[in-house]
Amino acid sequence: MTPSDEPIWIDYAEFGERFVAAAVTESRIEAAVSGMAGRGMTIGPFSIGPAGLARFVAKGSVGKPTIIRRGPHVHFDVALPVKLRVDVTLGGQRLRLEAVVDIDLRLHARTADPLLIVIDIPPVTGRDVSFVMRAQAIGAAFDLLVDPIAKLVQREVANRINAILEDPDAQRGRTFDVEAILNGSGSPYRGRPAHDWIDYGEFGHRFFERIVTVDRVREVVESMAGKPIEVGPIRTGPGNRAQVAVHGTVRLPRIVESTHDPAPVKREPVIAELPTPAGQHPIPEADTVDKADLVTFDLTIPVSLDITVDVLQSNRYSAELQVPVALTARAAEPLLIVIDAAPPAPEQIELELKAQGLRAATLGKLAGIRRQVAIQVASVVRAEVADTSRRTIDVGARLDGTRV
Repeated sequence: MTPSDEPIWIDYAEFGERFVAAAVTESRIEAAVSGMAGRGMTIGPFSIGPAGLARFVAKGSVGKPTIIRRGPHVHFDVALPVKLRVDVTLGGQRLRLEAVVDIDLRLHARTADPLLIVIDIPPVTGRDVSFVMRAQAIGAAFDLLVDPIAKLVQREVANRINAILEDPDAQRGRTFDVEAILNGSGSPYRGRPAHDWIDYGEFGHRFFERIVTVDRVREVVESMAGKPIEVGPIRTGPGNRAQVAVHGTVRLPRIVESTHDPAPVKREPVIAELPTPAGQHPIPEADTVDKADLVTFDLTIPVSLDITVDVLQSNRYSAELQVPVALTARAAEPLLIVIDAAPPAPEQIELELKAQGLRAATLGKLAGIRRQVAIQVASVVRAEVADTSRRTIDVGARLDGTRV
């Protein structure tokens, strides 16, 4: 996003749906179920037929899954193939057959407390297992055994797949703790047999509450420290006879969670008399996103200034400013986190002006320096925060390189 781009805001709930859809890809589903591929499977021996006179045993392995995405709520159809060699013994005769078994799994990416994405797989039943015997003429006696063999295979394959799915290691492979992943820490929630489900909208709200923290926002805004502020020279005072030049430095910003509700939806320009800086978009007149539940922060930017006022001779001042900026963590299309900033009005800036000498002190009162400095600093801060590109995190791009 460039400074001239206007973010298209979405709410946290929409962000949650988009996050899950972007994070749970076919490749990640394949990785989640890949542990099944190559697993050996032995069924039997079982006695079947009249009086249990026939016996059979089947051996094989699970093949590579085929994955098809469907539906708007991150559902997947997964087909697991199993090739089996079936040995049947009846009345001293032995017959070796080949069978192809397909297991249909239905996967659903669900969200759970506190900030989990879980690949949920319902238990497999015999109806989800298809069985096809590959054989040429096998004789009437053996032909009668195909149906009971198929039913046994379907039941036993379903039981074995369910056992694999219930294995704690397999469950861990299908559970992604988003907060732990982003923090680079271990998760106490992976591998649990049961979860407290939440919907995608609640997941989006929790994402901002738990991920967009003071510490993370501080990392973004502290990059402002050390930046120079240069204003002027400007003309002010009676008859504009005073020339003012300001040089300063931004010190380390301070940030805390906001203790008040976010600003109303409508956002007015901060300083009406100041034009929009060239190449920057104006602050929008209004938003369409409800701000009632947005994550907000109070940012204070300390600024140290050296001020020179030339009226016949140079008069010097120093100033310490506290510049308040309201920050709001917002979601934007396609999958962005934007730390939106509302710059202050001049009257909101706390300014302690210290004159060096009696003449400078008297001149400062006459020239209205305090007001002019506040206006110009507010203008500089406004220009600084107008570009959201440095406070924008492209979550979608990060997901492409993250092992979620």
